[in-house]
Amino acid sequence: MKISIIIPVFKSELIIDQLLKELLESLTSLSTPVSYEIFLVNDNGLDTCWLKIKQLVKKHPQIKGLALDKNYGQHNAVMAGFNFCSGDYIITMDDDLQHPPQYIGPIIEKLLQGFDVCYTNYVNRKHAFWKHLVSWINNIISSHLLNKPYKLYLSSFRGLKRNIMMQIIKNKSNDIYIDSIILKLSPKITSIPINHQTRFQGQSTYSFSKLISLWLNMAKDSAARPFRFFSFFILILKLILLFKKKIKDIEQFKIIEKTF
Repeated sequence: MKISIIIPVFKSELIIDQLLKELLESLTSLSTPVSYEIFLVNDNGLDTCWLKIKQLVKKHPQIKGLALDKNYGQHNAVMAGFNFCSGDYIITMDDDLQHPPQYIGPIIEKLLQGFDVCYTNYVNRKHAFWKHLVSWINNIISSHLLNKPYKLYLSSFRGLKRNIMMQIIKNKSNDIYIDSIILKLSPKITSIPINHQTRFQGQSTYSFSKLISLWLNMAKDSAARPFRFFSFFILILKLILLFKKKIKDIEQFKIIEKTF
């Protein structure tokens, strides 16, 4: 059994060493020995992350680095990793250590039980009030636009089987929203509760504009069924999305360097 771990890296030069330390400790302590590879996808945060990634690659042969030519966002960075990973099971997670690596084992266990995808759900969120509010709004919007079960929390810390990943990478849109594709591909989705750790260093780089972009991509992928309350809202989002497409590059992502 092989596990591929994909981590978008953005302005985390102060965190990445500790992240890899904890991640490697968790992987080597799994109850069942596995082979693994770790993809660090540098989303062009204009810092020293790529230099650090290349240094880590020299120390750890399981680590593979990808450098994007500009900042494409989390979902496109994950897609870049998807296109090169070879694992039977794929884990995606953030670079800020708020996703505890010790939960990789329980995620894999759920996939081995027959689920196609396993998300994680925070039981003690370490966010400011406004982020709690945004998360609540995001849950409502995604439930209506994507026909998502209300109690299913969509997290970037998730595990999925290779066959699901292979279906996802068929999508070549530059405004991709991975979770909307997952919800269309399989009903065999579950989640596990996890502790939400305090950010190890620095501040969150997930801005309000990125959240708006996320909602726009949800609107683009929304199920084709009417919602009286949301119909006008969806229309506005889709009009904005059309304008957004005119001013945005058409490519999904462009890799300028890789370490393998």
